Amino acid sequence: MRKQFISILTAVTAAVALHSCTEGTRPDQTPTADTTTVAPPQPELMFGLPIDSFAIERYKVEKGEMLAKILLRAGISYGDINKASELAEPQYSVRSIRQGNSYTLFFTTDTTHQLQYFVYEINARSYLTLSFAGTVSAQVSQRDVRTEEHETSAVITSSLWNAITDKGLNPQLALDLSDIYAWTVDFFGIEKGDFFKVIYTENFVDTTSIGIGEIKAALFSTHGQTQYAFAFEQDSTKSYFDIEGNSLRKAFLKAPLKYSRISSKFSNGRFHPILKKVRAHHGVDYAAPKGTPVFSIGDGKVIAKGYDSKGGGNYVKIKHNSVYTTVYMHLNNFEKGLAVGNTVKQGEQIGNVGSTGLATGPHLDFRVYMNDKPIDPLKMEAPSAEPVSNDNIQDFIEKSEELKNRLDKIQ
Repeated sequence: MRKQFISILTAVTAAVALHSCTEGTRPDQTPTADTTTVAPPQPELMFGLPIDSFAIERYKVEKGEMLAKILLRAGISYGDINKASELAEPQYSVRSIRQGNSYTLFFTTDTTHQLQYFVYEINARSYLTLSFAGTVSAQVSQRDVRTEEHETSAVITSSLWNAITDKGLNPQLALDLSDIYAWTVDFFGIEKGDFFKVIYTENFVDTTSIGIGEIKAALFSTHGQTQYAFAFEQDSTKSYFDIEGNSLRKAFLKAPLKYSRISSKFSNGRFHPILKKVRAHHGVDYAAPKGTPVFSIGDGKVIAKGYDSKGGGNYVKIKHNSVYTTVYMHLNNFEKGLAVGNTVKQGEQIGNVGSTGLATGPHLDFRVYMNDKPIDPLKMEAPSAEPVSNDNIQDFIEKSEELKNRLDKIQ
């Protein structure tokens, strides 16, 4: 019985051995060694430098702090500081270092604790590296930028700005949308329940947003009216057009300043809060904090600038064409260099909100004259800019329809 068991065990062992030879190498073949190698892990980098190789300290530039003070404190000699500054000059002037910007010091990890690299963050993308590791050198570099496309929407409960920030979105999106719709949407008349949808790109350095890249398409619904906006390039210029290919850019902006409120409208009989009597108010008052920038609503020429002793305070008067003239009153101050005879562009700053003249508080009294007669700025109709040309209309239709379908599906 034992002999029979041994015979069976021998047979099984032989079969297993034969199976192994069949699956792997032949009995007369030498097994091949496994030569697969695992690549070593890549070092973690900061500004292109391996962080494990240095003792790293990060700070912000303090008020009145200059480069020399920072580097002297880190143990760098005056000679090397001057040399590094001279090498940096063609790329970036170290005198431009600003309070609040971040910088990083890379020291050796031994007991000498010697500074090897100084990295100053010029902005979210650019940085200056001064090397003291052997030969002194200087270089301005750019961090990699990653672009992401996003789709979003929001219902407005108070303002466009709050609708954007309440969703944790980049506030620049509110500014860009207001610029696109500046000629067609009255942002001072937005109501609760109005909404928008938008397709846009956003740029990132690492995980930090450095700004909105481009708004590709948007939809804004206010007072029951829906206004589409599609980015389209023709004649090497990118602009925004409605669903029919008409430009959203008008001859005039809807308002001469951003993010304020209307405190008084156009009227032929308004009770004046200071004079205590009823008189015509042929303008729109925009209440805003002192210093709020005031912009020209269109291209034109400054034909008057000064102080109106009858109550208007500091004012600027701009003639846009043979038909339209605008006036901006109660300014705190004028934009530097602004003078009678200057030409100004649409959206160019001409001054700041103030309370000069007869004013109970800081605000802008904005007036529009059509053929020298006052008209209500809130009811003014302005002509459109050039539409999509006939040569480009088919291309525009194809692109805008695809974007419209995407916008309509956004929840």
